[in-house]
Amino acid sequence: MVRAKKSVEFLRLQAEARSAREQYQLYKARTFGPRPVDPARLRELEQACESAEARLNLSTDAAEPTT
Repeated sequence: MVRAKKSVEFLRLQAEARSAREQYQLYKARTFGPRPVDPARLRELEQACESAEARLNLSTDAAEPTT
């Protein structure tokens, strides 16, 4: 049961990280278009992406047994 909860949590963290990364990449791609983008929004999405990746990495590190 505990293992299933950890697995579900890990899958949720993976999905969050993927979503944040995709949102950041899509918004960053808009910077090459003709319409202006908000630099603050770009930084916000970048920070959200980094935070989600960090949470995923912490979860991965905690799940691995130390030898």
